[in-house]
Amino acid sequence: MNSSFDIYEMVTNLIIERLEKGVVPWQMPWKAETGLPQNMVNKKIYRGFNFWLLLTVFDQYGSPFFLTFNQVKELGGHILKGEKGFPVVFWKILESEKKDGSIDHIPFLRYYTVFNLKQTGGIDESKIPSTEAYDHDFDPIGQAERLIECWTDIPEIRFNQSHAFYAPSGDYVGMPNPRTFFRNEQYYSTLFHELVHSTGHINRTGRHEKLTDHRFGSQDYSQEELIAEMGAAFLCHMTGIQNATIDNSAAYIKSWIGKFKEDKKMLLAASSMAQRAVDYILDHQSFPNPATDIEPVDQEAEA
Repeated sequence: MNSSFDIYEMVTNLIIERLEKGVVPWQMPWKAETGLPQNMVNKKIYRGFNFWLLLTVFDQYGSPFFLTFNQVKELGGHILKGEKGFPVVFWKILESEKKDGSIDHIPFLRYYTVFNLKQTGGIDESKIPSTEAYDHDFDPIGQAERLIECWTDIPEIRFNQSHAFYAPSGDYVGMPNPRTFFRNEQYYSTLFHELVHSTGHINRTGRHEKLTDHRFGSQDYSQEELIAEMGAAFLCHMTGIQNATIDNSAAYIKSWIGKFKEDKKMLLAASSMAQRAVDYILDHQSFPNPATDIEPVDQEAEA
């Protein structure tokens, strides 16, 4: 098994490879009704970095279902010739006893390999779930509105501002008038971006206490922006709308390639914090919301 540093380098290079092809994983213009990347056997939806990486694989192969080599074998199938798998990374917590008898918990980054369903053959059709189960029977924009309205400690939203922003000192979000957006999706995408920023407040996840350098272009600033982009994209997917703030320009992609090459750990750290931000919003809903029905991961935590 590779060291943690090797895994950081491996997953970062996978994303850089996609960026160099013009694909920005956290800005995929997906259709929500086709489902979320998930393990076909245990039905668990991938989280954190794994969600974003497998989303690009999903887009490439057209199936949201993934399996390990052993799961494929158990279903009577096989991996198609020449196909290569994709890493799913997770934290393994090891316990070590100190001299004073107390237990120290040491996190190690590990990974295993999964294959998209379309990379396999020989699996009986009856064992393959239908994606029809993911069709939505609600108004997507209405679902986005309900997610916002049901967030119990949402910051104040002040409209008719000249631009969109989050003000940490006053803990409020500023937004232009919704009617000034060319499309409704642009309004919600932008609002979700700022709301994810707000989850970093000390009274929520406290993320801003760790990312303290707010200068434009700094490492902390870039990481916070990546967290907001990933979180907003996930909320767009959850509520059935297309992420309308997509930027696939060469300059944008080049800037992220540079950041990831400078700091191999940024991508995994940002995706983990983005997942925590989204989880915070979903965990603080005033009543059950269909869009928030994602099964948590047991045992090892996904990175």
